[in-house]
Amino acid sequence: MPQTASQNRSIRLASRPHGAPVPDNFRLETAAVPTPGEGQLLLRTVYLSLDPYMRGRMSAGPSYAAPVEVGDVMCGGTVCRVAASRHPDYREGDWVLAYTGWQDYALSDGQGLQKLAPDMAHPSHALGILGMPGFTAYMGLLDIGQPQPGETLVVAAATGPVGGTVGQIGKLKGCRVVGIAGGAEKCRHAVETLGFDACIDHHRDDLKDALAEACPQGIDVYFENVGGKVFDAVLPLLNTRARIPVCGMIAQYNRTGLPDGPDRLPLLLETILRKRMRMQGFIISLDYGHRYREFHRDMSGWYAEGRIKYREQIVEGLENAPEAFIGLLEGRNFGKLVVQVGARD
Repeated sequence: MPQTASQNRSIRLASRPHGAPVPDNFRLETAAVPTPGEGQLLLRTVYLSLDPYMRGRMSAGPSYAAPVEVGDVMCGGTVCRVAASRHPDYREGDWVLAYTGWQDYALSDGQGLQKLAPDMAHPSHALGILGMPGFTAYMGLLDIGQPQPGETLVVAAATGPVGGTVGQIGKLKGCRVVGIAGGAEKCRHAVETLGFDACIDHHRDDLKDALAEACPQGIDVYFENVGGKVFDAVLPLLNTRARIPVCGMIAQYNRTGLPDGPDRLPLLLETILRKRMRMQGFIISLDYGHRYREFHRDMSGWYAEGRIKYREQIVEGLENAPEAFIGLLEGRNFGKLVVQVGARD
């Protein structure tokens, strides 16, 4: 069912997942398109971002943000057209970056919106390289990772929107960059297109040995967004005063209990102390929102100059968002995953 001018489709959280999400955790509903009141504007979703953090928002446990309540619209960043406006700062047809979630239409009072350039060639890039994933890569690596020329940087999920950008920034800063990705095709992309020095397939049985061979001088910066067996392979190779920015743990988002095997916490704490390492988690919007202009200035320039490459995977149709999201958590996406919900014009 395509987007129409009269009906507002929305995908809502039907139930909380136990382990990995399944299609039954989502429900598609339709209602009349709302009418903006005085001081409001009606936003029509064109692009919807799908991101791993959404899995955490589906659960009821404590986190840095409130969970999506059962029955509510799934959360998510969006690029929208202003369909109608009774707000003095916005006109019909304006492009805006919003957070209206998995639905066709939403009302806004203008709070939290960011206007986009009317002639932007790829508005969906505001959800990726010029948006939250790019911002995460930029601040996490440069502010926490503090890469220096000649150091070795390792990044997991190396062809994702965050990891791929981290590696390329690392190259701009003079690092030897080693990626970890799922499959030969993604590893080729990391080396041949993104310019990584090496990339290791995390499906390999000899992951630890292959990573050690690719990092003969050890690891100075590890950008963590996966966890699990990848971190187990990285830990013994970390150098004294290594820095570890932590922006996600996708390997653990669907867990229902503690992982199997020995308790690794004592080893981790001992290594942090003995090697005087820095391991710091961050939430980009909460910790670095005030530095967005700095990021946008640098990233816009690098991207325009062709110094940063970017890959986007677009899925057509709001109704396909749940299956695409499930695939994202399984590593089936290749690049930044975006749903095109409606027509651009």
